[in-house]
Amino acid sequence: MVFMEQVKILLLDLDPGSDLGRMLRRILESPADLGIRLQHESLGTRGLDFYDGGLSKILSSFDPDVIFLVLSPGTFKQAGALLPSLRRELPDIPVMVVMEAREPDEVLELLRLGAADFITPPLKAVDIFPRLWQWVDRVHWRDTPEALMRTLKEKLGLKQLVGKSPAFLAEIKKIPSIAQCQASVLISGETGTGKEVCARAIHYLSPRAGKPFIPVNCGAIPVELVENELFGHARGAFTGASTSQPGLIHEADGGTLFLDEIDSLPPLAQVKLLRFLQEKEYRPLGSVKTHLADVRIISATNVHLEVAAREGRFRQDLYYRLNVIPLTLPPLRERREDIPLLAHHFLAKYAAELNKRAMDFSSDAMQLLMLYEWPGNVRELEHVVQRAVVLSGQGVIQKDHIHLPNLETIARQESFQEAKAKVIEQFEKTYIRELLLAHQGNITKAAQAAKKNRRAFWQLMRKHQIDVQNFKPGAP
Repeated sequence: MVFMEQVKILLLDLDPGSDLGRMLRRILESPADLGIRLQHESLGTRGLDFYDGGLSKILSSFDPDVIFLVLSPGTFKQAGALLPSLRRELPDIPVMVVMEAREPDEVLELLRLGAADFITPPLKAVDIFPRLWQWVDRVHWRDTPEALMRTLKEKLGLKQLVGKSPAFLAEIKKIPSIAQCQASVLISGETGTGKEVCARAIHYLSPRAGKPFIPVNCGAIPVELVENELFGHARGAFTGASTSQPGLIHEADGGTLFLDEIDSLPPLAQVKLLRFLQEKEYRPLGSVKTHLADVRIISATNVHLEVAAREGRFRQDLYYRLNVIPLTLPPLRERREDIPLLAHHFLAKYAAELNKRAMDFSSDAMQLLMLYEWPGNVRELEHVVQRAVVLSGQGVIQKDHIHLPNLETIARQESFQEAKAKVIEQFEKTYIRELLLAHQGNITKAAQAAKKNRRAFWQLMRKHQIDVQNFKPGAP
């Protein structure tokens, strides 16, 4: 079930004299702890002119997440008039039709007019609620990207997730769906792009949210200690092992183990991790006993792990086990429109920590932030802003407060044409993504909006490695 304060359901009953509407209302009102707010309107067989004025009046005071439409054989004509009005007023809200079994051609006609689902007697809560939550979930996560970001920040405390660029949101919007399954996830992205933040979001949106989230940086553990850290050891396993010690997999039992820099995992540990992924069991160092653990593995890398696997630098079979669901975070230079948002976010954060009054960036300082390539991505931007807040006085962050390494050297080495080409390339990529997002992955409409033919637009998509499936309705 989604993170919502309240689920608002509008029950429109075209046949108040039948038992269907009363029975449905009783079912929807019975579980008081589910936070359902129900508005029941008995429309009966009022004239069709009602649906233009009366419907608008109802919807002006009640904004539903789902609509149930109850009808009988005698109100089929009214339903045919009401559905187009509902589609016009609330194009994104699903209408679930509740009725006695009908002929296939009548069902198809209602589908064509805008019905999203059908429920037929006998009405049972065990059948209705799973379908209801499914539609509520779709509406909630199809809502504005801003709503998704608010949920991740407010409900989960993940305030580092800041951005509005299509490249960033296309990946973030996958998180709720990913969270609901148990498959392994591989998050790819350069250093500082927010891989651990996304891993935490997946965990805390999942059914495992009440269990541990254990992060470990594989690259920070000495090679000879990796197995011990992950799998633990038995007493007497090595000199000095006077007691047995559980590993991180044991600590994460029931929850999520986040393996950052997975590419740093030594070969022997790769073999043991592969076995654990296959069998859900492991053996601590020096032990003859096999242990079971229910752990979801989310791994992350800042290298092309597929290439490493192909070249023999990483086990190929382990790569395929880890990469069941890929998530790729774009570098900051490919989402430049997010730089002002992130910069102001970090500015507010560190100004508050230092008890400084409201601060802002001068136009020159912001221009400097926008021009920089940010090899360290969001993490580097945060540190630069933090330093600027510390070094500045009250008020406005000036250009002199922004310290960026090698900025002058980079500017001297890059010719005007090179800089222009880079800006054009970034503009093209962002523009194409925004068009596809606006037109829900419809290449023909996006091409028309760009005043290009479909083939030319497709070639631009191919050039920038943009997958249209990420922009289709219902994309994960």
